[in-house]
Amino acid sequence: MLDGAKKWTKWPSETWRAGLVSISPGWSKRAQQMSVRVPGTCSSPALLSRFTSYVTLKAPSMALSVQLSVISRYAFTTVRCVMLNRHAAAGQGVFHFPVPAGAFVSNFTIQKKSMMTSPPILSESGQFRMAASIPGGKRAVFLLEYEELLQRRLGRYEHVTGLRPLQLVSRLRVEVTIVDHLPITVLEVLPLRRGGGTNPARPPVQREKNACKVTFSPNIMQQAKIATNGILGDFVIRYDLQRDTGIGDVQVQNGHFVHYFAPKDLPVVPKNVVFVIDTSASMLGTKMRQTKDALFTILRDLRAVDHFNFISFSNKIKVWRPSSLVPVTPLNIQDAKKFIFTLVPTGGTNIDGAIQSGSALLREYLSGPHVGPNSVSLIIFLTDGRPTVGESQSAAILGNTRSAVLDKFCVFTIGIGNDVDYNLLERMSLENCGVMRRIREEADASVMLKGFYEEIGTPLLSDIRINYTPGSVDHVTQHLFANYFNGSEMVVAGKLSDTSSASLRVQVTASNNDKTVILETDVPLRHRESETEKHVKAAAARIPGAGDALKRLAADLVQRVWGFVTVKEELRSRLCSRTSREREEHVQRATNLSLAYHFLTPVTKMLRRRQRQLGGPAAPLQEPGALPARPLGLLHPRQPGPITELPWPSGSVATWPIVLK
Repeated sequence: MLDGAKKWTKWPSETWRAGLVSISPGWSKRAQQMSVRVPGTCSSPALLSRFTSYVTLKAPSMALSVQLSVISRYAFTTVRCVMLNRHAAAGQGVFHFPVPAGAFVSNFTIQKKSMMTSPPILSESGQFRMAASIPGGKRAVFLLEYEELLQRRLGRYEHVTGLRPLQLVSRLRVEVTIVDHLPITVLEVLPLRRGGGTNPARPPVQREKNACKVTFSPNIMQQAKIATNGILGDFVIRYDLQRDTGIGDVQVQNGHFVHYFAPKDLPVVPKNVVFVIDTSASMLGTKMRQTKDALFTILRDLRAVDHFNFISFSNKIKVWRPSSLVPVTPLNIQDAKKFIFTLVPTGGTNIDGAIQSGSALLREYLSGPHVGPNSVSLIIFLTDGRPTVGESQSAAILGNTRSAVLDKFCVFTIGIGNDVDYNLLERMSLENCGVMRRIREEADASVMLKGFYEEIGTPLLSDIRINYTPGSVDHVTQHLFANYFNGSEMVVAGKLSDTSSASLRVQVTASNNDKTVILETDVPLRHRESETEKHVKAAAARIPGAGDALKRLAADLVQRVWGFVTVKEELRSRLCSRTSREREEHVQRATNLSLAYHFLTPVTKMLRRRQRQLGGPAAPLQEPGALPARPLGLLHPRQPGPITELPWPSGSVATWPIVLK
């Protein structure tokens, strides 16, 4: 091992970037393995770094910096971690980093004179992990980058930076810069979330009309007051923008457009909701207590125009009011609380039976005479396990759900803990116009459930259709939406077919209660493109320490947003594909775009390439035409297989699996 470390000193830098992947269909999700290639640097917010060695060593000296740059809702995050081995013997430095679920890693670089002792691992929970041998007296620098389009929820955009270095850090710095062409109306810097001790003083904030900067840099003493074990918590920034009523915010750049639509001040649409709650034995204890607490709060938040019902399921399925959904009245709320209070976890998990019962209840109610013409109907389904009673095959459960729902309402699913078939829940939601939310085992389920309900508890529009001048746009992302909930935002992106056109006609149609809403306007393309270019350049110039790479990315910001959103949609479509041919088509499109924008996704892999040899010139990097400044390296498909050994490569590129756990 030590000899290998000495040999490795010839190679001071390795870089990884997204590349092509091939995944065997027979592999389970946990066992899927991918190889990935990456040149450049990489970023992300939360990060864990730990040091173990071949001899008993104390923790290494470490510096950690996180730089977040948000330009028009699109976030670039760069994490830099420095580990110094002050001992004579070689030791192992382990770099951990929880990448947010909605983000794509775009780059990872190690600058060191050391030997990699394990391949990078990206776990199902988003933990990016990599180990490297650091010779005595030497240091290693880990650079990680990721990108994400911030989603608006409950009237705020939110970015979370996890700070868990597992030790007190000599130099810790988080720097957040937000720049937008719209005025920033709200800025919230929350106390550290899940920190063990006292929170430090509010970090300094520099704020202007269209920009703000927040710096969090606690010294070792301040860190120790928060948590002596280095698990500081989540650093959370929330903000919102000023919006004009009307068609929304349309940005145009380099033949691409992105349209943000978040209407406000609309009457609330009545909703018909069935809560389907898992009461199997695994829910015993904290999960059940927190679930009940959340349901009591949700009952208080129901509106007088709503109708509701409850179903509990384990081996048996119990319906609170078997006849139909009931209106929100004080008596019904009181009776519902009694039903929730008496729920006792026991038995197995009949997911299919519960969904069928909830769907039948809602279908029967919707066929009645007293339903509003444009009310919003949905099932909120919660479980902490896998199907153990009744139908247990995922394909059959999904088919039964589609047949039961019949596109008449949406299914929102929530999973609690680690023993959940999240693939099943996600497909169930995606195929039925809903979303899936994961609640970690260690999280407060009560808080998470309340927050999720708040997101979908206030529908404002249904059957939303966003159209553009026929023949003027191409490769448009999702533009039909089942519902719009208060505080959220719809995002549509695409390519302009004719860049010489003077304007783009935008039309939005939707339903609100018994009314039809129609919004129309002509967007002056040349003026809007000039404004977008001006804003993006000014934003990049305001970001402290912004290198050429970030400036080049900003120069194609709208195109990158389109690529990001399109890859997300192709991955969702891949998950819901019903034939192998359909799945392969979505995989190919997602792969091509992931390669073009250097996104690490479930259909791309990482390859390691050495960037230079000691005493030799830097190796030339081939650059794709779409992004000339972002080197990709050689493409080399690799079939998944077991990891056996990690030899030093004889060529300029080595392929090691990124393991998705």
